[in-house]
Amino acid sequence: MTLKLSILLQSRKQLWRSKQSKCNQKVFGPLGKILTHCLVAYFLSFSVAVSHGDSSFITIGTGDITGVYYPAGGAICRLINEEKEQHDLRCAVESTEGSAYNLFSLRRNEFDLAIVQADWLYHASRGSSIFSENGADDSLRLLFNLHSESFTVVARKDSEINSFSDLKGKRVNIGSPSSGHRKTMELIMRRIGWSEKDFALATELPPSEMAAALCNGAIDAFIYMVGHPNTSIREATTFCDSQLVPLPGKLIQSFTEQYPFYQSAEIAGGMYRGTDKDISTFQVRASVVTNTSLSTEQGFQITRSVFAHLDQFKALHPALRSLDWSIMVPDKMPLVPLHPGAKKFFTHDE
Repeated sequence: MTLKLSILLQSRKQLWRSKQSKCNQKVFGPLGKILTHCLVAYFLSFSVAVSHGDSSFITIGTGDITGVYYPAGGAICRLINEEKEQHDLRCAVESTEGSAYNLFSLRRNEFDLAIVQADWLYHASRGSSIFSENGADDSLRLLFNLHSESFTVVARKDSEINSFSDLKGKRVNIGSPSSGHRKTMELIMRRIGWSEKDFALATELPPSEMAAALCNGAIDAFIYMVGHPNTSIREATTFCDSQLVPLPGKLIQSFTEQYPFYQSAEIAGGMYRGTDKDISTFQVRASVVTNTSLSTEQGFQITRSVFAHLDQFKALHPALRSLDWSIMVPDKMPLVPLHPGAKKFFTHDE
């Protein structure tokens, strides 16, 4: 082991001990931040920050620590690292702004893997929408699918926001500029003829800050494209009177008819405090992607590590519990080509 790697490993161990000590304290700060820090520490104990240039190490771009991408990416890395003696791969997980950021970074080979929304994967592969200036990225490859993510609107009950149109003139968090849900919100806004000027205030807070901003009265509502149940939304509905807001049926229909990656969906009533009825919306699939720089053998071992321990992977987060082979294995016409390593695993092509 090189001196540099040894130092990095030692620093991670020290960080884990520090975080673990805090986790053992029965002290929970506002909106459960210590619980979030414990989750981060848990995954840091299984991943090492390393030089991207070493082919034995892979990095995966995920999302905010309060969403599903980060724990899902951490679980993937954990499963890979637990079998490192078999395939000589090491994996590190990185929290990011989300799908759009991940796809731009993957194109620059700053990540080896990324978790992304299918809609932005579609646009990146075709050079459309926000990727038009960069052109089509024909190097993108799919490893496997993950959970579905629903477009979600959460509003304080005293804000008098009971429908999507009520967001107009309110203080709304529309998301970080490079997040997938921000880009989806902008797509909706263009569809209905809105701009940021139609809000009293349009903020760009990351998911980890949305619940606090809502409950502290800094904003009236926030939007999020995420798998359910979700930590930020649970915090917002637990610590202050807030509710989920449905999308209009015509908007859902127009999106699902025009785009192959959107499907109509409902967020089950009773999942969150304050929302007893099912909430109409649309959803998109999240996927684990890479590019042609990843070797066939690496793609095979990554895919095998997850599917060989699928029950363990699913147990990590409630949003992953419904996953099975029929969902995760790409269909015959995926948005981007299947990576040869994943294809080798799925077809048992030894």
